[in-house]
Amino acid sequence: MFYTYIYYSLSDKRFYIGYTNNIERRVCEHGRGKVVSTSKRNDLKLIFYEAYFSEKDARRREKYFKTTKGKKGLRQMLSESLKEINKK
Repeated sequence: MFYTYIYYSLSDKRFYIGYTNNIERRVCEHGRGKVVSTSKRNDLKLIFYEAYFSEKDARRREKYFKTTKGKKGLRQMLSESLKEINKK
């Protein structure tokens, strides 16, 4: 399986979007600061992921989520979750 995943930063309210073939390993890497794009962040929350049989499908979804339209869609799709996360 291949996964597209979304982390959310509480401090700057930004999404960090990626894909992987091993979601458990990737979550550990982010948590340990081993990922360059998120290593300086200690306030990240894994808020969403999707699973695909095809790597191409996962990469296509990652690419879409990184667009302005994709980020707007994410904010709309996850609006209640983002409200809850930002309360804490």
